[in-house]
Amino acid sequence: MPDASDRKRSAASHFGEHAAAYLDSDVHRAGEDLDRLADWCASAERALDVATGAGHAAGALLDAGVDRVVATDAAPAMVATATAAFPGLEGAVCDAERLPFAAASFDAATCRIAAHHFPEPTAFIDEVARVLEPGGTFAFEDNVAPADDALDDFLNRIERLRDPTHVRSHAVADWVGWLGAAGFDVETTRVITKRLDYDEWIANVDAPADRRDRVAAAFADAPPAAAEAFDLTHEDGTIASFVNHKLLVRATR
Repeated sequence: MPDASDRKRSAASHFGEHAAAYLDSDVHRAGEDLDRLADWCASAERALDVATGAGHAAGALLDAGVDRVVATDAAPAMVATATAAFPGLEGAVCDAERLPFAAASFDAATCRIAAHHFPEPTAFIDEVARVLEPGGTFAFEDNVAPADDALDDFLNRIERLRDPTHVRSHAVADWVGWLGAAGFDVETTRVITKRLDYDEWIANVDAPADRRDRVAAAFADAPPAAAEAFDLTHEDGTIASFVNHKLLVRATR
C-alpha cells in the first residue's frame, strides 16, 4: 500500500502529463458550479485556489473581479498551464495539505473537484482555515459518495480502477463535519449532478486497455441500486454515461 507521499508524487506526475486534457475537459472548464464558486468569492481582494488543475476556478475568480488570485497545485505542469491560460494569475507549486503561506494571507479560498485525491482531507481543511483571515470565504466543491455503503464502495472502486491516484470520494456529512471542526461556519451546502460521458471520463486519464476492461467489468457487476443512484445509461450493452454527484459548500472562517 503506497504511503501519502507516494500517492502525492504519483498524482502530481499523472496530472502534469494530462494538463492539456484537463484544460479542455467539459466537466472542468465550465458550468453553473464554477460560476457559483466564483460568485461566492467575488467581493474578495486576495484569493487562493488550491489544487487548481488547469486553472478554471482561479480564472473564474479573476473574471469575477478578485484583484489577486494565487493558483496552487502539486504538479508544476498544471501551474504552468493555468498561468498561461489565464493571464493575471500568480502560480505556486505546493502541497494542498502544507500550504506555504502565512496565516490570514487571503480573504477567500477555493478548491474545485480535487480533494478526492488528498490523502489527508482534514489536514487540507486545517491549512485553508489557517491561511484565511477571520470572516474569509471558503468555496469548495468535490465529488461525493452516497450514504449507502454498497454504493459508496462501488463508486470508489470504479474511480480507483480508472485512476489509481483517486484516494476517496467522501460523504457529504464528512465534509460538513470536518469544516465545522476546523472552525468554519457552513452557510450553504448543495449537491448537484453532472452527467459524464463514459468514453470521455475514461479518456481523460488515458487509462490503458487493462484498466478500461476492469472498469467495464465493475460497471457490469454494479449493485442493483446503482442503476438508479447514478442514472446509468447503456448503448449496445455497454455503459454509455452516468451521473456524478458533487457537493458545493460555502463556508466562513
